[in-house]
Amino acid sequence: MAASEQAIDPMHHFELHPLVELHLFGIDFSITQAVVWIWIAAALLITVLTLVAKTLKHYPSGMQNFIEMIVEFLRNQLVNDVMGEKEGRTWFPFIATLFLFILTSSLLGLVPGSFTPTANINVTVALALVVFLAVQGVGVRKHGLVGYLKGFVPPGIPLWVLPLLLPIEFISQLAKPLSLAIRLFANMLVGHVVILVFLSMIILFKSFAVAVFPIAGVVVMSAFEIFVASIQAFIFAILTANYISDAIHQAH
Repeated sequence: MAASEQAIDPMHHFELHPLVELHLFGIDFSITQAVVWIWIAAALLITVLTLVAKTLKHYPSGMQNFIEMIVEFLRNQLVNDVMGEKEGRTWFPFIATLFLFILTSSLLGLVPGSFTPTANINVTVALALVVFLAVQGVGVRKHGLVGYLKGFVPPGIPLWVLPLLLPIEFISQLAKPLSLAIRLFANMLVGHVVILVFLSMIILFKSFAVAVFPIAGVVVMSAFEIFVASIQAFIFAILTANYISDAIHQAH
């Protein structure tokens, strides 16, 4: 595909290309632009939080005030409300990290020349897999393997139904994080595709008079994408809190 065609094709931006090819034991560990921007998102998040933590003031202002507002909101309005204060204290770091990482990764995609990690299904599935393992792990740790599996079986159900019921329950457990992955991926992909379509129109028409309208569309959609990125990060985090809470307080 020619360079001009690539610039006009919005989906070309989301194609993964190995920057460093690496294969071990037949598994592809190549470093793509998605991996690089995941590292950038993580490094940016760690740097900002570390600097804020090292310069804490009794009367916060600026970045410290902004970070504290987010932390208080996540702790009180999200984690504690869903899980309770006791369990929330344990799981707050995990859920807050998910929220901040997803939000940062999504917002980085609005930087010209960047890549949106959360608009790649591999990234969102990996995040959902982490949630799935956390939910199953806390359920087994809290109730034991047998006790956790019993929680999937309604009281008084005939034994002959169990071979049918347990696979269905297991699939439902997989479906929960899968829905998280697809929802986040689809929302971030669609929004960024629309922005790239507007940008492609500027290149396609090559007219300043016509370009005013695509530029206005880019501005509006970029503002909307900030809202969508925040909402999707919140939904991912609050559903994760719900799933973990359900595993901890599983009915028997």
